[in-house]
Amino acid sequence: MNVKSNEEPATMQTAAGFPLIEDIHTHFKFTPEEIAILRKLAKEVAEIASSDINKQKIMKWQALNNLISQEPVVFADPENGWNEIIHASELRCVDQLARVWEMFLRKQIYWAKEIKDDKVVEHYFDVPYCYTDTGWGLPLKKEGGKDGGAYHVIPPVKDYERDFEQLEFPEIVVDYETSDVMYRLAEDVFGGILEVRRKTIWWWTLGMTWDFINLRGLDQFMMDLILYPEWVHKMMDFLTEGYLKRLDFLEEHNLLHTNTEGTYVGSGGFGFTSQLPKQGDIIGKVRTQDMWGFCESQETVGVSPEMFNTFILPYQKKILSRFGLNCYGCCEPIHVRWDYVKTIPRLRRVSASPWADKAIMAKELGRDYIISAKPSPTPLSRPVLNEAVVREELRKIIEDTKGCVVELIMKDNHTLGNNKRNITRWVEIVREEIARVYDSHPTKEACL
Repeated sequence: MNVKSNEEPATMQTAAGFPLIEDIHTHFKFTPEEIAILRKLAKEVAEIASSDINKQKIMKWQALNNLISQEPVVFADPENGWNEIIHASELRCVDQLARVWEMFLRKQIYWAKEIKDDKVVEHYFDVPYCYTDTGWGLPLKKEGGKDGGAYHVIPPVKDYERDFEQLEFPEIVVDYETSDVMYRLAEDVFGGILEVRRKTIWWWTLGMTWDFINLRGLDQFMMDLILYPEWVHKMMDFLTEGYLKRLDFLEEHNLLHTNTEGTYVGSGGFGFTSQLPKQGDIIGKVRTQDMWGFCESQETVGVSPEMFNTFILPYQKKILSRFGLNCYGCCEPIHVRWDYVKTIPRLRRVSASPWADKAIMAKELGRDYIISAKPSPTPLSRPVLNEAVVREELRKIIEDTKGCVVELIMKDNHTLGNNKRNITRWVEIVREEIARVYDSHPTKEACL
């Protein structure tokens, strides 16, 4: 595009007294009505963010992440269930970007007013960079996957001897001009209401096994561990170097932002902590050592702990050694790998998935780590919530982990059974069981 990043956007004042972006980019042009809608929602978000209850939630997350929390912290994410909570037909904006922003704001309001978990509503509006990722040098191909369904990978690395040399380290190419346009648009829309920040979430996981399988295929990857162990090591070493180069690039170009506030870190929970610097406390560039890191290896759930420790964990530790605090695990049952996982430097948050033995994890982790306990989302996928099933599972988790540092995370919801009340009721039941277990049971701690 031809917009120069140092030019001020052309604006005109609307009857409402705030600017309307004109002719910056045909896809970034909101009507006065759309701006009015967004500003009204932003004001409601700002009011929630400044409320006492919201400030108390921040303190709860800080206590959790600093390992001084006395009761579980609760977070419930509808994920794909948002489509059943806030229908597309309910959005009032027409412009595609305006609708994305409207949806984001409505989610924050719904979290605070309806779900009522411990999700913090922040007074920020984050605008990410527009960028492309060049990938690993070979095209990713999949079969299936229509409408969010299952798919399988057509592996581009079919023959190690032939195809490995074609792999390349990924590069991030930032479109600064478009990024500046979007940032200025957000400032004009939300200025004086929410603090607009430049912040990009560059990764969810740094675990690498997902990349390996996209290049090689799941079946072949599993067989390679036996048939071609030297190539598995060579591939993992290559992927590790690629990730380290990416982190170097992000640091050197000042593209990182701290994740020590309301950023989702790991596979559950938020980054609030006083043990890592906040963005405003940093002079100069944000470094990975100022941030939370995260790895997992769900794809190797069928691999023995010893094989996991041989082929996967050593490479992940090279990545995680760069970060100030670390999270590990997602859906894989970590309790069977704990003897190896606990060697990760500065490990703080550990996933306890629906398939993990929470009692074993409570005994092993005690109060030295956060147990990120994840109950099953299956009951929430039904039109009528089976409250007895939900309560039984939650009660056991809370009892098994009593006295530990615990967060209860509801995630991986592909549907709420078209009943948006399910997620709210789940939180209510969690609150009831926390109060019952912590207020009524003997004070002896299960983690001692």
